[in-house]
Amino acid sequence: MNADFWNTRYGEPGFAYGDRPNDYLHSIAARLAPRSRVLCLAEGEGRNAAFLASLGHTCIAVDQSIVGLQKAQALAARHGATIEIIEADLGAWTPAPASFDAFISIFAHLPPGPRAHMHAAAAAALRPGGIAIVELYTPRQLAFNTGGPRDAAMLVEPAALRAELASLTIEHLAEVERDVHEGKYHNGRAAVVQALAVAAAQA
Repeated sequence: MNADFWNTRYGEPGFAYGDRPNDYLHSIAARLAPRSRVLCLAEGEGRNAAFLASLGHTCIAVDQSIVGLQKAQALAARHGATIEIIEADLGAWTPAPASFDAFISIFAHLPPGPRAHMHAAAAAALRPGGIAIVELYTPRQLAFNTGGPRDAAMLVEPAALRAELASLTIEHLAEVERDVHEGKYHNGRAAVVQALAVAAAQA
């Protein structure tokens, strides 16, 4: 799915995936150090970045859709916050090493090769002790048909995610079934993998 697809989707009225933060991110956001610099991958219309910015974090939202990113800035403003946006292809884009305190990858579904690049680059961008918060659909999601890509190759096995976060210490990684209600495109019972991983502390 290219930028034209996402620009069209995010050009629809309202918010395709809602304007509230992802439940898993919301439940674990307290793990972020105060005033963290957070890289928000495939951030779309900004529901997660706006939430974190409202908590006092500095959020850099990266997405290939400028339409989504502009809506993300407007949503952050509604929260009385600001975010930085970067229009980029995450399958090729690389942030500066050791430049973030955290990254979030919430339903950031790319083909396997580009996704592995995205997660490896984001992990390398973490400062010592930085954290990664990830939630993605697994191939079992195809049976639910309640959101996410319909191409199994774009869905993520827990073992694949573990490999993509191999440079980090994984504190939690599990496949779960849960109800996801995030706008009209993520709505219903779902099969997801959730992870929390930490970059090594400085020696």
